[in-house]
Amino acid sequence: MSILTTSFGQPVPDNQNSLSAGPRGPLLLQDFHLIEKLAHFNRERIPERVVHAKGAGAYGSFRVTRNVTGWTKAAFLSSVGKETPVFLRFSTVGGEKGSADAERDPRGFALKFYTEEGNYDLVGNNTPVFFLRDPLKFPDFIHTQKRNPATNLKDPIAMWDFFSLSPETMHQLTILFSDRGTPRSYRHMDGFGSHTFSWINAANERFWVKYHFKTRQGIENFTAEQAVTMGGIDPDHATRDLYASIEDGDFPAWTVSVQIMPEAEAEAYRINPFDLTKVWPHADYPLIEIGELVLNRNPENFFAETEQAAFSPASVVPGISFSPDKMLQGRLFAYADAHRYRLGGNYAQIPVNKPQGCPVHNHQRDGAMRTDGNGGGRPNYEPNSFGGPAQTGVASEPPLRISGDAAHYDHREDNDDYAQAGALFRLIGAEAQDRLMGNIAGTLAKAPLFIQQRQLKHFLAADPAYGEGVAKRLGLTVSQAAE
Repeated sequence: MSILTTSFGQPVPDNQNSLSAGPRGPLLLQDFHLIEKLAHFNRERIPERVVHAKGAGAYGSFRVTRNVTGWTKAAFLSSVGKETPVFLRFSTVGGEKGSADAERDPRGFALKFYTEEGNYDLVGNNTPVFFLRDPLKFPDFIHTQKRNPATNLKDPIAMWDFFSLSPETMHQLTILFSDRGTPRSYRHMDGFGSHTFSWINAANERFWVKYHFKTRQGIENFTAEQAVTMGGIDPDHATRDLYASIEDGDFPAWTVSVQIMPEAEAEAYRINPFDLTKVWPHADYPLIEIGELVLNRNPENFFAETEQAAFSPASVVPGISFSPDKMLQGRLFAYADAHRYRLGGNYAQIPVNKPQGCPVHNHQRDGAMRTDGNGGGRPNYEPNSFGGPAQTGVASEPPLRISGDAAHYDHREDNDDYAQAGALFRLIGAEAQDRLMGNIAGTLAKAPLFIQQRQLKHFLAADPAYGEGVAKRLGLTVSQAAE
């Protein structure tokens, strides 16, 4: 049996009784073990994530199954059969850490590849689109999903007020209130990179790409009633399911595919390929299978690994880069900034975040929780004359042609927010349509009539049957909706 010690290694003689002045006397400040124990306990909680607060994660591997070197020079994708270790964190988006896994919500799908060229983070969701196309509105949107500042209760009025004033949300809210809004488990849902990213090959040619992770366990969802029941029976059901399946050797797996668009085709494509509220039709850009993802190891400590795992779409490797997607551009700043706030400026040194396949050399120094020797006595500036790390042109990207005057452009101008939402409504079939419209009406009914009427116009614009069905479930006629 090991000996209990303080944080600095001193043996603890008594962990059952505090040091006191006599059996009944007051405690002594010199009881350093008591003080350390209480002080550390007071600091055990770090700020929870503003979004994606509750999640579960696991380790695994990604294996290349197709030659993709014609599209990207990324080393971890360089040969068929090559494997890269990964960490994947699933999450709900709007709820707090204590919320139920079964709540109606998008699900986070954040994947960290530990490559030989550095960490590559693919930070996506279980949906191919999102509610917004401009990051300026993200704080406003999330405020509507959180608690009312006066009542501290979830606020369907705020949610539907925002939705009804933001028609670009139509595609994602149609997904959210469909069966896909309540996945049966993290294993039984697809994942998406959602944004448009770029691949760059050895000839310095750029291609636009979208990532798709298709579950090999099959898509399974709860109905609204089943989700409510499960939330009461076991609020942690998805967390429990993921951990248990891996412990039992039933390793979850996904087929990894991409859609690829040559750079030159983007300008003339009939939809904006960088609009996060839109999908690329598969008829134009079919899925190309490139690999498989398998999760096969649970974390040993939830806090150290899953809770402190930090992902940022700004973490890319040579051969993979960004796009003009405005939401992606906003996230390139926001994610790393959130981690610096939650975990500190040296969060990249936390083992779950630390690159595993390559050394790290930079001139960053000092800061709270520096754990790696802090660069020793080496110069902390560049250029220098003493052999310090210097820039390399190897990772340079081809120029990205941009044009236009700087202005606050109206992203809704000449933008169809209804066609893809309507197409999705028609695709899912009558039974799923019925559940979708019932789920919407269940919460929209809590909003004032004028908000209901404003939102119904969006449903009608997507598909008349969509609007009529929701109106009927609200006890309204189409003529009332149009008032």
